[in-house]
Amino acid sequence: YMTVTTGVNVTLWRSRALSGLGGGERRIVWTPPARGPASKDLWAPELHYLRGRWYIYVAADDGRWENHRMYVLENEHADPFQGEFVLRGKVFDPQADRWAIDGTVFDAGGRLFFVWSGWEGNENERQNLYIAPMRDPLRLSGPRVEISRPRFAWEKAGSDRGRKLPEVNEGPEVLVRSNRVHLVYSAGGSWGDDYCLGMLTARLDSDLLSPAAWQKGNAPVFRGGNGVRGPGHCSFTRSPDGREDWLVYHCARYEKAGWNRQVRAQPFSWSREGLANFGMPADPNALLTLPGGDPPRVRYEAERAELGGHARVLAGRGASERAKVGQIDTPESFVMFRVTAAAAGVYGIAVRFGNGTEGRRAASHKVAVNGAGVGEVQYPWSGWDEWSNAFVRVALKKGVNTIRFARGAGVGEIDCIDLQAAGDLGKTGS
Repeated sequence: YMTVTTGVNVTLWRSRALSGLGGGERRIVWTPPARGPASKDLWAPELHYLRGRWYIYVAADDGRWENHRMYVLENEHADPFQGEFVLRGKVFDPQADRWAIDGTVFDAGGRLFFVWSGWEGNENERQNLYIAPMRDPLRLSGPRVEISRPRFAWEKAGSDRGRKLPEVNEGPEVLVRSNRVHLVYSAGGSWGDDYCLGMLTARLDSDLLSPAAWQKGNAPVFRGGNGVRGPGHCSFTRSPDGREDWLVYHCARYEKAGWNRQVRAQPFSWSREGLANFGMPADPNALLTLPGGDPPRVRYEAERAELGGHARVLAGRGASERAKVGQIDTPESFVMFRVTAAAAGVYGIAVRFGNGTEGRRAASHKVAVNGAGVGEVQYPWSGWDEWSNAFVRVALKKGVNTIRFARGAGVGEIDCIDLQAAGDLGKTGS
């Protein structure tokens, strides 16, 4: 499951394949009221399964940015794509009801704790990390305690662009392993390329409400590199076979992209000392091994597809076989793949694309299946030979089918497509 920030509603995505989330089932699970304290600017929703029910924690305000607070939604149904998420109220410390975002929950020895990013007072001077005990998934049972504030230069990056900007600790996420609590957080200005991840650690049997229990590392545990800029606000999950740990995070799409982001994932390991070792971001153009237990995909290379109009095979830096198809930029231009479906049904197509359209504009291709148009696939701008995946779901008949990509908006290039059975992704989205 994955929650996605849209700003105007809370949307869930789900897939049986970790690598298929981008093309997985989607459902809008909560739309805020037109007015009120939780009606605008929905940020960073998180889905949790706690004590037999589903909860979503989301930051929202009434249209005034300084009024951001944390709110909780509850769904009693066993399936979060069924039932109804109901707004249960604000999660806050009555003695320190301050600006708050990025709330998360973790269980330590049967006790629930709430961790979030907030202001010390009523002014936007810095964002600190706070922890508080929870009576239940809806309410705190004690006062907030500050456990981290920006101290190091890398935590303060981007805090001065010619005007007063805050120093930032935000996006806390928790890993509990053996006898330790690992709290990974985002540091620096989220609008800049220096955004990164830091980490606090504490013993599971310590007083987690004591600032002294938490030890902060003096360097980022994950920062930009290999063409990845500003990695932040991560999550953790396991591969479908349960044998691998995976880091999921967002990063800027290109240099100085600010909040124009994409979601990426890669495996991580553990040191002998029991600390998470995230390493460096994987090169976006590197082909990663599928997570253990993910169903296999069938790959079709664009350079071996049927081409029409001005479409041409070109050398492609970072392309899967060093070749791509470009110049799909006239009405008669197209790339047509012949794919084989084991059974009739809905399939997911992952399109590995590059888009360097002038003016950093989005691009698209019109998609036709077996001669019938089925819509367009969208390509955000990232630059030529900077590869990403876009997803489209198509209905295929058993046996050989044609999938045709033709000129849409802008100018997009295709490296290859991967075919994945929709049964591995979930039902058709709504």
